[in-house]
Amino acid sequence: MSRSTQTISPDYFEDLYAADIDPWKFASSGYEREKYAQTLAALPEARYPRALEVGCSIGVLTHQLASRCQYLVAVDAAQAPIEEARRRCLSLGNVEFAQMFVPREWPQGEFALILLSEVVYYLDAADVDKLATRVSASLAPRGSIMLVHWTGVTNYPLTGDEASEIFIARFEGFIDIVRADRRPQYRLDVLTRR
Repeated sequence: MSRSTQTISPDYFEDLYAADIDPWKFASSGYEREKYAQTLAALPEARYPRALEVGCSIGVLTHQLASRCQYLVAVDAAQAPIEEARRRCLSLGNVEFAQMFVPREWPQGEFALILLSEVVYYLDAADVDKLATRVSASLAPRGSIMLVHWTGVTNYPLTGDEASEIFIARFEGFIDIVRADRRPQYRLDVLTRR
């Protein structure tokens, strides 16, 4: 399997979701259920005033994360999953959805939590740098960043380990690593702004 050398374009995700609205089986996978439970359990705070979820997909984790947030902004590169996520979270008044191609596009404001789950490895190293710049500019004092990435083989520009390590290196001297968990199929890193 040959790996892409450039950031995966939004068209890739549009095509993927056109073929299957839940291509990674977020709504039914035991792996995803366990990973979501571990993600929520690893959050350093019980509640966040304003949070950002990048790569919300069809909103399965979004729905669960919303109970821990006063206000949650959830973004994805493709339109179809955003529409599905809106339907899934229709009863929640504290979630705002937007179609954005990160890091080129980024929501306004400051966030106490920025969740990057299964997204950074779609970027090339130059775009990981841009993402880190976006995150650092919008992370609240003492705010947290959570990275969750599958560690298996991919054909994306980066592996889960490469994506996490490149991103974390961009914050040297700016953040503390408060959690670095390695599970059989994924890694979970929690960083807190100094």
